[in-house]
Amino acid sequence: MAQPIAIRGVSKTFGTGKASTTALQDIELDVAAGEFIAIVGASGCGKSTLLRLIGGLMAPSEGEVLIGDSVVFEPTPGIGIVFQTPVLLPWRTVRQNVRLPLDIQRSGNEPARIDGLLELVGLRGFEQSRPFELSGGMQQRVALCRALVTDPSLLLMDEPFGALDALTREQMNLELQRVWMETKKTVVLITHSITEAVMLADRVVVMTPRPGRIQEIIEVPLSRPRDFSSLRRPEFHQACERIRTLMNASGFVE
Repeated sequence: MAQPIAIRGVSKTFGTGKASTTALQDIELDVAAGEFIAIVGASGCGKSTLLRLIGGLMAPSEGEVLIGDSVVFEPTPGIGIVFQTPVLLPWRTVRQNVRLPLDIQRSGNEPARIDGLLELVGLRGFEQSRPFELSGGMQQRVALCRALVTDPSLLLMDEPFGALDALTREQMNLELQRVWMETKKTVVLITHSITEAVMLADRVVVMTPRPGRIQEIIEVPLSRPRDFSSLRRPEFHQACERIRTLMNASGFVE
């Protein structure tokens, strides 16, 4: 079951004294259960730091992050994370890479769930392939399955398609939307692409340059499912232009 996120007065500082750097300051954000949120901002604004705080990979200097009613202190099985690089184990097959979180948790094998995930992302027939036999897009699909195999309530994605070519990236955008609509997870996506953010998200969080603060949250009034014909709709252009206007002074480059 999807869970909501509540970020309350979160700041993050690295280092101490004169050598300290404040990456995030006074972040307040609520994400509804099952909502798809995208976060955009200039490089170095703290987007990835915020994602790691939500995922329990680091602790805030001030404030707290709650998933459901629980304060986040550490990574939990209820959180799935997909990074820009798939980070697959080269000696494991597709199936073995997907089941890695289950092996780490020493859970029993769940072949039916793994088969269902591979079917969901179009990897049926590649179960015994090794990572070097797969394209970049297919490797990222394996990483997505691995993040979903424990049935997390929350999916965190840190620029997962940034290294892909334009055509594959578009295909993966549609794939991610389809997976989200079928699984009903809460999703937080970090991206440098304004187009990708508006294409996928219910709301787009625009951050200021460091120290990162929330500058504005843009509602995306587009119906689902979306495809690339949605890019021609006036609502799409209005949302993109508003984000670009907000970020114009920060030196953001899409």
